[in-house]
Amino acid sequence: MKQFFTLISAAMILAFPLSVMAEDEDYMPGTDAPEPAGFITELLNELLERALAPQPDGKPKLGRRLTDYVSAPKFGGYFIGTYKYSDQDGAGGGEGFNQRFIRLYVDGTILKDFSYRIQMQVNGSSPHMKDFFVEWAHWKEMKVKVGQFKRPFTFENPYNPWDVGLGDYSQSVRRFAGIGDYNGEVSATGGRDQGVQLQGDLFPVGRDKHRLLHYQLGVFNGQGINTGDQNGRKDIIGTLQVQPLKDLFIGFFGWTGDFVGKTATGGQTVTVDRNRWGVGVKYEHGDWSARAEYVHSQGHKIADYDHADGTVSGTGEADGWYAAVGIPCTPWLKTYLKYDAYRDQAAWSSMKTMYSVAPNFQLHKNLMFQLQYNYVNDKSSSVDSHYNEVWVETYVRF
Repeated sequence: MKQFFTLISAAMILAFPLSVMAEDEDYMPGTDAPEPAGFITELLNELLERALAPQPDGKPKLGRRLTDYVSAPKFGGYFIGTYKYSDQDGAGGGEGFNQRFIRLYVDGTILKDFSYRIQMQVNGSSPHMKDFFVEWAHWKEMKVKVGQFKRPFTFENPYNPWDVGLGDYSQSVRRFAGIGDYNGEVSATGGRDQGVQLQGDLFPVGRDKHRLLHYQLGVFNGQGINTGDQNGRKDIIGTLQVQPLKDLFIGFFGWTGDFVGKTATGGQTVTVDRNRWGVGVKYEHGDWSARAEYVHSQGHKIADYDHADGTVSGTGEADGWYAAVGIPCTPWLKTYLKYDAYRDQAAWSSMKTMYSVAPNFQLHKNLMFQLQYNYVNDKSSSVDSHYNEVWVETYVRF
């Protein structure tokens, strides 16, 4: 059975001819730009823009009674549905059909220099706030963002799910950027936290005047979304990215802080260190994509602490790396290949490796189907270390 899935996936990739996909300049993956609107919200946004008077020229007279100098709010939304099959022993065939999430968002500008965004998400029957922030963006060289938003850690974390190219983020990004965190933070955090951040782009170079240096530096609560600080200490997270050629970025990432949680045995409150660093490279040009990253984490898990006998297990170290490439095949087909490795104890005996191929069938900018095959080698599994997975995901913007 496992050999059958391997042969099918290989044949599936070889069957598609290569050509160049049409370029969509509406959104650059991995940036803070808003996602393209769906067909319903596109109509709604156009009606709002017509209804609101254009912003007047000149300098506004600031005050609580000022109503001009505000853009029409932009609404949007999308959902992702999944089907997952696994032939791993004891997995019962995998999760089957499931709702990955539904998202609704609104963004806009006030006084031209202030942008805002609100985003809500529903997982199953549990709605929660994902993003809420305001950013002062008068200068490209220095912007100030306050609220709840993506942590500036790893290249892949800021990517919209539409642009990741595969059915999930990389193992190291999920565990070390706060999407099902290594230390114990819940997966619903989605790589976000509450805080304040400086970011900017410096030193235009070359004929195209692309910015040589991009930086982000943030101070965060450290507890994830919709949660206050638990100990008064803050997480500091930052990145420095060099763009030697247009669309080619080399990045360095750092994170120091801690996380407060409760042990499974006895419910004891424990504070664990969260010291992380990473390096990576990404290239997004036209419809071609390539990125690779390595991330290392120091600090125990909440689950390592046993309240009953006061012992701590595990090495307190973990790391992971991945490499992914997206190949445009036709105007409606882009295929991603990925090698994804994660070591739960920073030891080879704890290594889980995934080899993935994922054709993305985007028939419309608001409709995409994704078929993904994973071959998994999990050395830490005591049940079945070699198995196959098939994921099918449906993406719809509305």
